[in-house]
Amino acid sequence: MSYNLVYTQRAVKDIQKLDSQVKERIGKTLLKYKKNPKKYSKKMVNFSHGTYRFRIGDFRVIFDLEDDDIIILRVGHRKEIYKR
Repeated sequence: MSYNLVYTQRAVKDIQKLDSQVKERIGKTLLKYKKNPKKYSKKMVNFSHGTYRFRIGDFRVIFDLEDDDIIILRVGHRKEIYKR
């Protein structure tokens, strides 16, 4: 089963700020992860940011699962993503 990727406005802003090589890497990885997101994700300890996260190198993608959708909430470097 493949999930649909849905981006929030905040996630789109986060992605636009990234370097083009990082954008490409994250995009390719998300396409791979959308087939089985629970296999590649970890559950967040603090649910105020989101429910799950993907680790893609030094970057994190915070998301929620709703039915057949992966709702991308935030994308950012691991040093800064949890501070916001």
